Amino acid sequence: MEALRQDDPRRFGPYTVLVRFRETAAAVQYLAHGPAPEDLVVVTAARPALAVLPAFRRRFQAEARTADRLAGGWVEARPDTPAGGPEDDDALWTAAQYVPALTLAEAVDLAGPLPERAVRILGAGIAETLSRVHATGAVLQGLAPRTVLLAEDGPRLTAFGPLGAAADAEARPGGQLSVRLGYLTPEQVAGQEAGPASDLFVLGLLLAYAATGSTPLADGPAAEAAERIAHTDPLLDAVPDALRELVARCLAKDPADRPTAGTVAAELALEGAAGLAKGGWLPEPLTAALAEQSAGARGAAAAPLTTAGEGAVAVADSAGEGAVAAADSDSADVQDAVPAASAEMAQGSTAPPAPLTPHRDSRTAQLGVIDHHAPRPDRVTTQLAMPPELPGQPAGIPAAPPAPRPLPQALPAPGPATPLPSAAGRRTLLIGAAAGVAGLLVGGGGVLALGSGDDAEPTVDAKPAPGPSRPVVAGLPPQPRWIYTHPASEPAPLTAALWNERLLVLTGETHASAVDLNTGRRIWESPDAAKGQAALAAGKEFCFVAGPSEFLWLSAKDGRVAHRVAYADGFEGAPHLSVRTLVGSSGPNLWFTGSHQVTVKAPKPKKGKKPGKDRLVVKSYLFGYDIEQRKELWRTPVPTGRGPIAPVYRLVAIRPDAVVVRQERLTLTPADVKAAKGKALFRSFDRETGKQQWAKVFGTVTPDAAAVGGADGVLYAAVGTGLRAFETPGGRPKWTLDGTPGSVFGTSVEAGALLHTTNRNQEVGVVDRETGKLRWRRSTESAARGSAPAVTVSGSGGTLLAADPGQVTAFAADDGRRLWKFQDIGAQDPRGATVTARYEVLAYGKTAVVRRDRVVYAFPVA
Repeated sequence: MEALRQDDPRRFGPYTVLVRFRETAAAVQYLAHGPAPEDLVVVTAARPALAVLPAFRRRFQAEARTADRLAGGWVEARPDTPAGGPEDDDALWTAAQYVPALTLAEAVDLAGPLPERAVRILGAGIAETLSRVHATGAVLQGLAPRTVLLAEDGPRLTAFGPLGAAADAEARPGGQLSVRLGYLTPEQVAGQEAGPASDLFVLGLLLAYAATGSTPLADGPAAEAAERIAHTDPLLDAVPDALRELVARCLAKDPADRPTAGTVAAELALEGAAGLAKGGWLPEPLTAALAEQSAGARGAAAAPLTTAGEGAVAVADSAGEGAVAAADSDSADVQDAVPAASAEMAQGSTAPPAPLTPHRDSRTAQLGVIDHHAPRPDRVTTQLAMPPELPGQPAGIPAAPPAPRPLPQALPAPGPATPLPSAAGRRTLLIGAAAGVAGLLVGGGGVLALGSGDDAEPTVDAKPAPGPSRPVVAGLPPQPRWIYTHPASEPAPLTAALWNERLLVLTGETHASAVDLNTGRRIWESPDAAKGQAALAAGKEFCFVAGPSEFLWLSAKDGRVAHRVAYADGFEGAPHLSVRTLVGSSGPNLWFTGSHQVTVKAPKPKKGKKPGKDRLVVKSYLFGYDIEQRKELWRTPVPTGRGPIAPVYRLVAIRPDAVVVRQERLTLTPADVKAAKGKALFRSFDRETGKQQWAKVFGTVTPDAAAVGGADGVLYAAVGTGLRAFETPGGRPKWTLDGTPGSVFGTSVEAGALLHTTNRNQEVGVVDRETGKLRWRRSTESAARGSAPAVTVSGSGGTLLAADPGQVTAFAADDGRRLWKFQDIGAQDPRGATVTARYEVLAYGKTAVVRRDRVVYAFPVA
């Protein structure tokens, strides 16, 4: 910390300045306090020489808004928001609550590489915040060893864009702002625009640096470093074995091969960074340094205000007319006020100041420290578009809890941000062409030129920046591995299905599409499969979809149609077949109902009588079909439903030797309804031959009552307010579970020896299947909406997920502990349509895929 200088401000809004805390390329940071001396904050004030540039002001304010929207979790909340208007040059500042912390670079300098557990917590915390940024289609580009802080309870991010992470910033003639970055990624070296995967590449560098004390690919001369970044595989032998594979994936040359931020967060700390950090996470030397820093800050708050004298050792500043102004000459190098400092622009840093004496740290310079011996970049360049700002809507960034809450809440992502123009003079990242790597400083860097001409004016966000995040309740969902938003230009999907735990296949009005379950990216679409009913695995190569007029086998690689079977002529003896509904499937076996019309000739008239008329009769069948061999196994005649058309059967149970179904009430003919006397009729068909084995009613189970059967021959059905188990086909009741007053049970789910139950009182529970003994019952605490939540069990059986129209609630399956709740925010645009779709949950392995309308989330679960 350093005493204030003569020209330093003494107040910022409600805050009294105490000392200069540290400096960055674009700002000076001050330790200050509020009305109460103990209310310490870090104020980040823009350098006046830069603040006069409209381009700088726009970028500063945009990154400040980003920081405010991300407030919570691993981003400190801002206790106050300055006016910051275009006419108020003195108000270009932000404030963040002071938290004792060291930068990653300082921590490694002090104590060497971090332990593996600390690296996991560091990476998970960063990835959790990146996931929220990427959910909007935006890019952070604010990571560097000196923009990531290590606090007692976890990591913090302090830079929220290229300006915040700048290694150097200068004003140019014509009102342009030049910002020099400290690193590049392979795609940027190749002249491409940075995307979300670019943040993951830098995260991989940070993880390797934290784990080893050195940065892969970035050592040595700039030209060689750029060549390695673009073409050489990193040497990661010193990275701990448990982290090496993940770091290598982050450092993949192809952005498409890198994991998403949500995947990284889940792989590093499934319970969340905050959960893993409980009980302490930093080595003892770093903990001691934090305590010493905290004591110094409190001492500054208690001591009388001091000002640096004329002979004080002062860091070069751009506040006055005599400021460092190398921008006047294109041939002169531009240096940071503090050479070893990188920027924490939009959010106040809480680390101690960097040393005043310039020095070159070979372990940290590669990621953000300016190397004054590096070749000067050629400004006549190939261009890379500067990453767009995060959307201006307050809800554009998912909300997060204040640290140390384990994980931030995920909300839906808007559409991709509109790319900005890449013409020179507009908000562009200029990469030099000299030696093929110009623009690189140590470890790869670039120059960002922000124009201020009328033609370069960005879209002004007239909405006020939101206030600091408010505290949130415990029980937030884990950070999603990824979030997929179906394009707004396409109709919302009609169905969703998992294919071999590799793809999420969505069918819609205009096409079917596949989303990679590892990355959350759409990899193909097929117009041929429009309005498909289902997507099933037909072996390891094909995805089976039942369309309106044909069965289709799509290549799982690219969605192209490999085989077709038309209903009209693909089934011998059933011309012009109409497929009504898919009943269910098990492995390669599919069951469906279909019908076709046949002409019944009138009988030959008796002598002297007029001939009768031929009649059209509908014949209906239940089919068994092998989707791998693409052949019919059997067909069994069944009574035609109301219409007349094939009946709609709902699958009740799949057993080793049989499939049990129940006809949908609305497709029953009046005669069927009368014969059933208000009771549901269940039918069992032999799986090998299709022959009907029995047709029964059980107790007083109605046609609308929820019912599901087990492989052991037991039927579980709602009866009145209770749940009853019946032996089949005999019909003897085994046990009855009483519900709470007014409850009606929904469809239960089997899982081993347990039965997971649900009812319209928004309660879920677990019952012993053999005895009917209730193990636990819990409310989802969701508003009653006339239907029971749909329950899904995770692949491991450890988590029960209940989905209703308002939310998804996760419970521990063994004891009913409520783990978390999730609510999608719906349409963000005030003029957008209200989303009324229910939540749908699909589970596999340790992932729960949650879909609502056109947004899909992949949550890690136990």
